[in-house]
Amino acid sequence: MAENHRPTTPMPEQQQHVTPGRTAPLDPQPDHGEQSYRGSGRLAGKAAIVTGGDSGIGRAVAIAFAREGADVLISYLDEHDDARETARWVEAAGRRAVLVPGDIADRAHCRAIVERAVEAFSKLDILVNNAAFQMSHTSVDEFTDDEWDHTFDTNIGAMFRITKAALAHMKAGGSIINTTSINADRPRPTLLAYAATKGAIQNFTGGLAQLLAERGIRANCVAPGPIWTPLIPSTMPPEAVKEFGASVPMKRPGQPAELAPAYVMLASDEASYISGATIAVTGGMPVI
Repeated sequence: MAENHRPTTPMPEQQQHVTPGRTAPLDPQPDHGEQSYRGSGRLAGKAAIVTGGDSGIGRAVAIAFAREGADVLISYLDEHDDARETARWVEAAGRRAVLVPGDIADRAHCRAIVERAVEAFSKLDILVNNAAFQMSHTSVDEFTDDEWDHTFDTNIGAMFRITKAALAHMKAGGSIINTTSINADRPRPTLLAYAATKGAIQNFTGGLAQLLAERGIRANCVAPGPIWTPLIPSTMPPEAVKEFGASVPMKRPGQPAELAPAYVMLASDEASYISGATIAVTGGMPVI
């Protein structure tokens, strides 16, 4: 990725009023690796699920997986235009793309995602639990019970249910990759509910890795720092968007394309002895 294609802080002030946001209005446009990612067959013949695969990190992962040789089921809420764009890039790489819209806070839908993947691909090798919900508030009183419950249902409840359903079909060599966050170790107070779920995800993954080791299935986390995706202007006020990324040593937001290689590595057979790990992609902010 060229240096001049990376976003810099301060960012243009902007806000979207629909969560989890859309890609088209973003300024600058995010880089998902459309022009830069080069595959080398590291996931040849594998089948993957990527939740939140319509945009942001999920789109970058789907593109990279496809260029590495994997078919991809793209789970998303209702951002149909974004999801179709991701599918277009997957298919341009010569791989199958399956689109499954719906709310992963719905328990039945979690099972349906896995069932659709197995129906389409006849197997399941990789699960990327990436979809997430967040809202930003400056007071505990602003977090309603319903919003708190929805955040946990989406971010950690769905992760458990999709993982449990997927494990019925995964064989030795399978890989589960969960998106946690720098907020698991450095919780941002205005993201109280989201940060709490990200800590839970890291803990869940560590326990899961131990439970699955004898089955030859690995479980790991990727912990992004501030990454430029539609979720940011749709869940943060314009003044926070303007300074987004300024808090990390690199003094800028990351691009989704800068995350994809970590997911590819963890999904590949080259990572056969890596399980229970957290890969920090945080612009220089340590996660220890």
